[in-house]
Amino acid sequence: MTKIYVLNGPNLNLLGVRDPAIYGSETLSDVADRCAAVATECGFELDFRQSNHEGELIDWVHEAGREVADGKSVGVVLNAGAYTHTSVALADAISGLSVPTIEVHISNVHAREAFRHQSYLSAVASGVIVGLGTYGYEAGIHALAHREKR
Repeated sequence: MTKIYVLNGPNLNLLGVRDPAIYGSETLSDVADRCAAVATECGFELDFRQSNHEGELIDWVHEAGREVADGKSVGVVLNAGAYTHTSVALADAISGLSVPTIEVHISNVHAREAFRHQSYLSAVASGVIVGLGTYGYEAGIHALAHREKR
């Protein structure tokens, strides 16, 4: 079965606890369960991961890139958290392997602090979803499924 990666960056393990007024009350486990259901509905296997470490996220993007090249994956839904605004290395991993990537943000980053308006990932992402809450993950899975059908 073809795989979709859903990768989560720093502090997303704190969903449900960290700033619920901004990020909501769902836990990352809740999000993973919903993503699994949507991936199955779209005919994909889900690989859902979270790390607070930039290098680990980069390694996972490399893994996804190899699987895309081998026809075993359609790409990545990526909520890189704060690395969105700081990681040239993560952007290079995405572009270097041409990994179809949907960048997801739970909050509307454009309505928040100025530093959150800059994304190193948007220029190399296939699409960007912001401000839809955790539904953005589901929308990202659907977006990759739609890209695959084209």
